[in-house]
Amino acid sequence: MADSIPHGYINSKDDYLRRLRRIEGQARGLQRMIEEEKYCIDILTQVSAMTRALQSVSLGLLDEHLSHCVVNAAAAGGAEAEDKIKEASAAIARLVRS
Repeated sequence: MADSIPHGYINSKDDYLRRLRRIEGQARGLQRMIEEEKYCIDILTQVSAMTRALQSVSLGLLDEHLSHCVVNAAAAGGAEAEDKIKEASAAIARLVRS
């Protein structure tokens, strides 16, 4: 897709950035928990929360990609449509494995 065409997430960009900054704070909190030798289960609970937050961002971006980039490519047809569908399928496979 050309650089001049905005990505599907552009209208939610600020929300994604806020969520990612919150996740970044969670990662720093996890580091502190290890440094302070906190209880294993408490650390694992925070890892789980951070994992869910990242999954939420991933699913949101995937939804934006499907509803914008893939739909536009499918409407245009041709090789670009096939490429976008393969690309989306590979992204879904990576998310499922993670």
